[in-house]
Amino acid sequence: MTSQAPENRPPLLEMIGISKSFGGVQALRDVDFTLRQGEIHGLVGENGAGKSTTMKIIAGVHHDYQGKMLIDGKEVHFRSARDALDAGVGMVHQELSIVPDLSVAENVFLGSQPTKGGVIDWPTMVREARKHLATLGIVVDPRQTIGTLPIGLQQLIEIARVLSSGARIIILDEPTSALSPPEVERLFSLLRKLRDQGRSIVFISHFLDDVLNISDTVTIFRNGRKVETTPVSQITKREVIEKMIGKGHEGLEESYTGEIRLDSKPNAPVVLETKALSFERAFQDVSLQVRAGEVLGIYGFMGSGQIELARALFGKIRAKGELTVEGKPLNLTRTSIAREEGIAFVPESRRSMLFHHEPLYKNMSISILERIHRMWLKPSKERDIARGHIETLRIRTPGADQLLGNLSGGNQQKVALAKWLTHAPKVLILSEPTRGMDVGAKEDVVKIVRGLRDKGIGVVVVSTEPETVLSLADRIVVMKRGAIVREFAGDTVSKDRLLEAA
Repeated sequence: MTSQAPENRPPLLEMIGISKSFGGVQALRDVDFTLRQGEIHGLVGENGAGKSTTMKIIAGVHHDYQGKMLIDGKEVHFRSARDALDAGVGMVHQELSIVPDLSVAENVFLGSQPTKGGVIDWPTMVREARKHLATLGIVVDPRQTIGTLPIGLQQLIEIARVLSSGARIIILDEPTSALSPPEVERLFSLLRKLRDQGRSIVFISHFLDDVLNISDTVTIFRNGRKVETTPVSQITKREVIEKMIGKGHEGLEESYTGEIRLDSKPNAPVVLETKALSFERAFQDVSLQVRAGEVLGIYGFMGSGQIELARALFGKIRAKGELTVEGKPLNLTRTSIAREEGIAFVPESRRSMLFHHEPLYKNMSISILERIHRMWLKPSKERDIARGHIETLRIRTPGADQLLGNLSGGNQQKVALAKWLTHAPKVLILSEPTRGMDVGAKEDVVKIVRGLRDKGIGVVVVSTEPETVLSLADRIVVMKRGAIVREFAGDTVSKDRLLEAA
């Protein structure tokens, strides 16, 4: 590949005057975008700014749009993701598109399984899958069911699938959101090699440090319009934030670079307690307490066991040991027991708990139908509740009847939270609550969680993002290899100390 600066290399893909609307929502307005050969192009903007919509047009997911798109100077108009893939465009979506009941190998070769004599060549598929996974440093049995793996590992496997397709244009939507720092560096090393081989990569992320670290060029979106495209070397992180959301705004990623004082509540009543809780290899002998009116942060790198622990606290997996709510021992053999005892859970994967083809008001009321209805459904009641949440949570939508799937990822996460706000639980467990959110939406979530804490709810925030834990927690425990290795309470803590402990 030539040593030319990225901005001087020939364009591989061009979008000219692209506009797109969803019902009454104008998602894109007259957007121009250029991706050059052998370039890593970062894309940033708030939730709903138009980033993912733009990329889904390139990837063939959305085909009803205005404007034109060119690849190698020739106009194209993809009607499906298959059309885009055939033209050399591959995308890893923020909401993963794996098939959880299939094996790792089947997911790597989804839709393009090697065959022999008209049937799937299983030995070849397993062997080739293992080879592709090795490029990302992934050591896993390709025959294992992918749905049993942590979401961060699923994310790496989906990236491997797109890379194995041989795509010239690779679009990554929030690829580092569930990865530990070593895994991020491994991914970045691979992306740089692909760039040097002449492949072109679009890197969408709300982690601005990641964007500025890996990208050659950055494009900033705001309110469905392109604000600016510039070489990364010519712009600072603060300038990026100002162009994204306006001057004078300081996002979470800039607010928690120093020492944070924790405000633990040692005298508040215990609402949830575990003793020697264990689950297979995921975590062992975890003993902790959650108090009323406090936010307990559980931090660790991907694979440390904190995600599985969150599931165990809600009964999604059956752990051994003791668990009590307000002193009452519970045997969480199913999630309905947890709900009945006042435990609520918002998982890291929104897709698993939301209905994308249903309107917002139905998604918000689904968990409380038995409380707001007697003999028959009352949509007017559901809409009234939804409108209140839309205003309180600042959800960007034209109304309560908007289909959930038309909202950005950050706004979908707010809907997931809204499900539990009408009738508040005793304990709320949030797994990766700000995953895939921009700095503005993250601050909205911080306000929501603090409001719940101030009502006396015990909140558990589980995350691989140190900024998320630092911004929300009154007390922090750090997990490593399935065990609690450090607790920070009534003291100051920094991002560096969290990383060191993990």
